[in-house]
Amino acid sequence: MNAGSRSHSGLPQALGAYLLWGLLPLYFHLLRDVAALEVVGWRVLFTVPVCLVIVAFRHQFGQVAQAFSDPRTLRALVLSAFLIATNWVVYVFAIATDHVFAASLGYYINPLMNVLAGTVFLGERLSARRWLAVGLAAVGVTILAWGALNTLWVSMTLAVSFCGYGLVRKVTPVGSLPGLTVETVVLIIPATAVLFWLAGQPGGLSLGDSTVTTVALGFAGVITGLPLLMFATAARRMSYSALGFVQFLTPTMVFLQGLLVFHEPLKPVQLASFAMIWSAIAVFCWDLLKARRPAPQDEVEAPV
Repeated sequence: MNAGSRSHSGLPQALGAYLLWGLLPLYFHLLRDVAALEVVGWRVLFTVPVCLVIVAFRHQFGQVAQAFSDPRTLRALVLSAFLIATNWVVYVFAIATDHVFAASLGYYINPLMNVLAGTVFLGERLSARRWLAVGLAAVGVTILAWGALNTLWVSMTLAVSFCGYGLVRKVTPVGSLPGLTVETVVLIIPATAVLFWLAGQPGGLSLGDSTVTTVALGFAGVITGLPLLMFATAARRMSYSALGFVQFLTPTMVFLQGLLVFHEPLKPVQLASFAMIWSAIAVFCWDLLKARRPAPQDEVEAPV
């Protein structure tokens, strides 16, 4: 299989993951009255049985056991579990507090961070156009820091945590599903502790408060596990930069929902920041399209 074939082998999984993630604001809007920590706690607990069922169906318990028995792999998955849990908490908080644009901006910045991460940690080459894209994104972040500092932490935490998660999963020698299973099992103890703590607070837990809330929380396992499994598969099959390119689908869907569904006011400083990020994306896409054009000799080569 040639390099081009390898880079496209994870495309269906990447598209599926980012489409599902793009619809998450609608899901979390149903849970807007539930504390972010509680939502994440139930996401973890309900994701574990989903993963175990699929692991049993695919006969991968041996790989799960191997991941737990290898200290280096286990340390990496503990780190990736921490990163994705941080991402979940901040994202749920952002949607619940009507910071949809901040969440969208974070996932616009993330692919450009993937480019830097791929260059620094994976030895992927960064062209002059991609450096320009990163520079434009940096200007966009600076504008946001200057005029919207109160939401900058949301955008940057989402971007950094998810970039780190994808990078760790890409370099960790474990399959997509076994790795996700280990991550969720690792998070069971802190998730359970958080839910017990919340149960003792005024108002207690929200599970059972209403049919809508209960059903929505009950689907948290599928909604969490399925796109993460597809993403982890794509991350191992695609170049990290190409994966970041596909990711633009999610923040675009989130941005449109913030504008058209949730009617969040778009501040001038946010618009200016988006304009710089969109310019960076345009340059990045231009570079990717130029890089995808086959050389004349490649056009006559027989497929490998």
